[in-house]
Amino acid sequence: MSLTDRLDAYLDDNGLEAVWFARPNSFAWLTGGGDNVVDRGGDVGVAAAGYDGDEVQVVTDNIEAPRLRDEELADGVPIETFDWHARGLAEVVESVSPTPAAADFDVDGFESVDAGVLRQPLTDRQAETYRELSADVAAAVESVARGTEPSDTELDVTAALRRELEREGIATPVVLVGGSERAQSYRHYTPKDEPLGDYALLSVTATRGGLFTSCTRTVAFDAPDWLADRTEAAMRVEATALAATREIGREGGTAADVFEAVQAAYDAVGWDGEWRNHHQGGAAGFAGREWIATPSNDASVVLPQGYAWNPTVQGAKSEDTHLVTADGVETLSTTGEWPTRTVEAVGYDLTLSRHDVLSR
Repeated sequence: MSLTDRLDAYLDDNGLEAVWFARPNSFAWLTGGGDNVVDRGGDVGVAAAGYDGDEVQVVTDNIEAPRLRDEELADGVPIETFDWHARGLAEVVESVSPTPAAADFDVDGFESVDAGVLRQPLTDRQAETYRELSADVAAAVESVARGTEPSDTELDVTAALRRELEREGIATPVVLVGGSERAQSYRHYTPKDEPLGDYALLSVTATRGGLFTSCTRTVAFDAPDWLADRTEAAMRVEATALAATREIGREGGTAADVFEAVQAAYDAVGWDGEWRNHHQGGAAGFAGREWIATPSNDASVVLPQGYAWNPTVQGAKSEDTHLVTADGVETLSTTGEWPTRTVEAVGYDLTLSRHDVLSR
């Protein structure tokens, strides 16, 4: 189903005349990758894209209109422009939109839209763009990981990761670098001025064109005896999550159904209850996670869709972004140049090649 077919159904089902998106990921989704971000600290961008059953149009101020027209939007997309000092974005959207309408940001009198549901599943074109982004993210992370030294600080590596990714036009909302001490103590190893030591985990969630890719790589200089075993355990949990996603997506199940398989996998690999120490990931695409799986999350598992599962086992982690379809599981965040290990899912007929520890 095309985006416009999906939106037409949404308008019909909800008795609406238009729907508007100003949050950056949904703006990009509707405009085919357009970027409405100036201030990354804000939730709402500098432009809104709307659909009224006939066409997509954009509203923005006179500062942004020329740049958006020249660099971010397809030819022919109409732009309603207002003077930056006269009115605000929401006020102008309210004045130009047919009503009743919905929006993903606060517009007086408009309903709220759950954009995440509309953004799933991915289209073929979006999947191809996702492959390109994910390969670029993996290449940047792996390049930095190969150049690390035990004496490098977590902040040093973070700066290098941001530099490599930004060079490819990729923004970095999440960059985590944990050296051997802090990676064992914290699941979210926000970087500090501490040396890497014996090994390090490098984890990113990065975005370009509205799509988000997550991946983790482990590099070891003097690996602890337990690192390989714990990494393999995390790999098998991740493979299980992906196998369950494929099967449950075929059956029309929920995030909670996948989570049940994740819990069982931790038990089977000898780490019963380890899931309690960190969220396990979930659907990905036009958000770092469109939803995160929990024991009670009834979000639908749809196919084809991006999924980023990120199991951890005390100091070890396995994480990549995958495209899961009814027919298979495709690793997107890969270059083919990092050491891998083939593991088996627990309780499902799936073997998967996962990114292993790189020994330096």
